[in-house]
Amino acid sequence: MGRDLSALFDPVSVAVVGASDDPAKYGHAIAAQAIRANGRRPVHLVNRRGGTVLGRTAAPSLSAIGEPVDLAVVSVPAAGFEDAVDEALRCGARAIVAITAGFAETGEAGRTRQLAVAERVRAAGAVMVGPNCLGIADNTTDLFLASDTFTPGGVALLSQSGNLALELQLRFRPHGLGFSRFVSLGNQADVTLVDLLADCARHEGTRAIAVYAEDFADGRAFAEAAADAGKPVVLLTAGRGDASARSAQSHTGALTTSADVVTAACRDAGVELVATPRELTVALAALTGARRPAGRRVAVLTDGGGHGVVAADAVEATGFTVPELTGPTRQHLREVLWEQSAVANPVDLAGMGEQDPASYARTVAALLAAEEVDAVLMTGYFGGYAAADGGLGGGGLVLAEGEREAARLIADHHRATAKPLVVQSMYPDSPSCRTLAAAGIPVFAATEDAARALAATAPGPLRTGVTPLPPAAAPLRDSGYMGTRRALEEAGLAFPAAREIHDETELLAAAAEFPGPYVLKALHLLHKSDAGGVALGLAGPDELLAAFREMHARLGAPAYSVEAMADLTDGIELIVGVNRDPRFGPVAMVGLGGVLAEALHDVAFTLAPVSADRALSLLRGLRTAALLDGVRGRPPVDVAAAAAAVEAITAFAAAHPEIAEIEVNPLLVSPHGALALDSRAVLA
Repeated sequence: MGRDLSALFDPVSVAVVGASDDPAKYGHAIAAQAIRANGRRPVHLVNRRGGTVLGRTAAPSLSAIGEPVDLAVVSVPAAGFEDAVDEALRCGARAIVAITAGFAETGEAGRTRQLAVAERVRAAGAVMVGPNCLGIADNTTDLFLASDTFTPGGVALLSQSGNLALELQLRFRPHGLGFSRFVSLGNQADVTLVDLLADCARHEGTRAIAVYAEDFADGRAFAEAAADAGKPVVLLTAGRGDASARSAQSHTGALTTSADVVTAACRDAGVELVATPRELTVALAALTGARRPAGRRVAVLTDGGGHGVVAADAVEATGFTVPELTGPTRQHLREVLWEQSAVANPVDLAGMGEQDPASYARTVAALLAAEEVDAVLMTGYFGGYAAADGGLGGGGLVLAEGEREAARLIADHHRATAKPLVVQSMYPDSPSCRTLAAAGIPVFAATEDAARALAATAPGPLRTGVTPLPPAAAPLRDSGYMGTRRALEEAGLAFPAAREIHDETELLAAAAEFPGPYVLKALHLLHKSDAGGVALGLAGPDELLAAFREMHARLGAPAYSVEAMADLTDGIELIVGVNRDPRFGPVAMVGLGGVLAEALHDVAFTLAPVSADRALSLLRGLRTAALLDGVRGRPPVDVAAAAAAVEAITAFAAAHPEIAEIEVNPLLVSPHGALALDSRAVLA
């Protein structure tokens, strides 16, 4: 069910502690906004000097109000913050919005103070946003406790940046978007991003949730909440660089960046990940329309060849296709367009719009009705005739009115179908384009934005959600090669026969236990191949002994492993690893492996543990997936066995929180099954 945040978004009464007549103080801005909704609930202003604030009588303290306060906004200097919170709790506050800064963001001492306050708030059964936040607003309950006014709408914005909210306010306006709620996250000492996301998912007035987060206290919980939201969630995040890989001790760690982790979590949870405020706006403009194409086939309609070609390229760059239209559709288009119009796809009016603006509407109708079309992108000059407002010569007024009528017809055709239609126009603010936007058709000035809007609604594999972590198993005590190998074998992973040896006598005894050819490995090295600590294809005991003497003289390892050499014929080498991210927990990686794993970088990521079905889809999504099915006369390998191995490895890693990195590389997949040839683990 999640935490009860009703007192935060729809309190019975509000008090602003630190309200001021000084415009330079944040308590002034909050108070000015709060009293806008005075008819909805009592709003009390508190200033320690009493007197009046904004022409209203101010109480010198919360206690002096003389009645319970449901929500208290605390905007006082840091030195008085704890006393203000304690008084609010004594006065019955069920929610606190802590504007005051100077806590965890300042260092350990501030963090200690913050934790103590949060504990007292929770002990009192209350909730707190902040500290170090910029306030909250809920347009559905007339709650205005932020410094700015937000246009009403269906988007809840949960943000670590106040200025970003102001920019989004400007970007939303042309698309008819507005805010149901705004919450400045602050330090998240008590109420977290996850709490707010879950509450907005339940909120009837919210159609989509936008998040700006610079860090995730619990990224896995965020992904789980987003997966369960049942509404579009769009995430703009910063700091997705590769710093996390600098200290990695395995291929898995070296290949896994913060960007990979966030991208994998968002894909698993069905979150739309964006990189800029502009892209966030584009995605929301598409997603709030609640239209998703059944497939990836797009018809491009243009009134100029250049716009059509550019739009087609942009569409294909997002993973959609611009297929040639079928004979019946092309015949229908020839009937409604003139001879010089191109009807293959892109469909080019070739100047007909200047003679007959209604041709736009007839063509849109034909394309939306075509069975081989899943979505339509219209691009070019549409909107320009009405924008010119009669300035195109004698026929300008006629063309302008004709275009406005075409816009009304296009809106009607759009309402009559479930297929998405997006528009790029050189004149997005023209009356014709405003008619389209009012009908729920996303209109953009840039071609790449129109294509990105389609991408936000793209169909794809069903999102997997986030698999819950298994209960923690008994800790892995021996993270050496043989210890890790034994543990993985017990988890169901197959390895070739192997024996640990320390001298020549033990080596010869091991060679007698199973036939050659043999592999010899030095066990004190994490990257054995790179240091010359692996010898392959040793035909018999004599070659094995010679390799041991040479390797021992060079490396002086305390122990070695003698192993049966696997048959590499017709096999494919994969890498399977799990890296434990501090925010998202265990993250699995699968890809083409062997000694070239880092060079090839053909890998895919997902949150662990990973089911066999999910592993199969990851393997099939690799750039080199064709190798799995056999090329140039090679037989296909047992991909199902590989997927089962991925499931075993990732389940083991997820159950061992003490493991920072673990990988099996290579995992040999042949037509006859999957065999782990090497493994390593690094404890946290």
